[in-house]
Amino acid sequence: MKPEHDDTPNLPPLGPTTEPLASASEFQKTKDAASEFGHEFTTAQADAPTSFGKWLTWGIAAIAVVGAVGSGLMWAKLSGIQEQLARQSADTGSQAVEARVTSKQAEELARETAARLSVTDAKLSEVSLQRSQLEELMQSLSRSRDENLVVDIESAIRLAQQQAQLTGSVQPLLAALNSAEQRLTKVAQPRLAPVLRAVTRDIERIKATAVADTPALLFKLDELVRVVDTLPMVNAVGVVNKDKPVQPVPATSWAKAISMSWWEKVLSDIWGDAQNLIRVSRIDKPEASMLAPDQSYFVRENLKLRLLNARLGLLARHFDVVQSDMKQANEDLVHFFDMQTRQGQTTLALAREVLAQSKQIEIPRVDDTIAALTTAAAGR
Repeated sequence: MKPEHDDTPNLPPLGPTTEPLASASEFQKTKDAASEFGHEFTTAQADAPTSFGKWLTWGIAAIAVVGAVGSGLMWAKLSGIQEQLARQSADTGSQAVEARVTSKQAEELARETAARLSVTDAKLSEVSLQRSQLEELMQSLSRSRDENLVVDIESAIRLAQQQAQLTGSVQPLLAALNSAEQRLTKVAQPRLAPVLRAVTRDIERIKATAVADTPALLFKLDELVRVVDTLPMVNAVGVVNKDKPVQPVPATSWAKAISMSWWEKVLSDIWGDAQNLIRVSRIDKPEASMLAPDQSYFVRENLKLRLLNARLGLLARHFDVVQSDMKQANEDLVHFFDMQTRQGQTTLALAREVLAQSKQIEIPRVDDTIAALTTAAAGR
């Protein structure tokens, strides 16, 4: 058998050499070394099971040491983990205490907030109640203001209508309606819009109606009464004023000196006075011309009384009386007074104008406005 391991030293190769052969002693030494090597090899083969058990023991011991070291390390690690868990548990406990305290504080804060919220709700409900009461008060004030405005306008229009009936003029009624229109426009309330429309319609209807102007007629009658005393009558004997011919004015002072001498002026004045001494005229109504001077006074007074009676009838809205008196007054003017003069013609025209304007025309009523005001006052 060959040894498993060849522990022989590397010998030089055999072959031809030029070196001399070794001596016997050296050969013996070599033989002894080989025997020792074989003996050691045999001893090593005999001691091989013993070294394997030793290595096994050392391996088990190393494993045990490693296990002990690992166990120690594990124990140390578990101790650290236990300490860490203890610390975390302590921290968790402290945090739980803090959380419990915080929760108590939060609960107290929630109770306080709930109490404040309830107080706020109570105050809010109180404010809402006050606001509703204030709105009701404002609406009542606004409603009362509108009602006062409606009552004021209605009373003013009724008073103006009575005044228009008494005076026979629509000017007071128009003034009251215009004032009501301005006030309603300024207020601009939707519930008063029908009243404003009714007032506008009544104003347009009154303006479109031809109504006798009683104040103007009264003024004209007063003027007729005043003029009666100065009217020339048919039986009056007086100087008839005639327009003298206009003489050309000389251009120079010399022409003025020779245009007319003083004696020519005297003769002209005497001739004019002589012509005025006798007047020849045609008498169409002899009975008027034959009136005595004292009767002329009664004619004038009678005419004044007729005019005054017509004035009273106009104030009383008795247009039939006014018409009859003015017709008789016109006949008296034409019959007894000289209508050829300018003053007579003016007076006769004024009397005829009064007769034409004094007609029975009913003053229009404002029923639409009164109805709208009544509806607004009733709140419908």
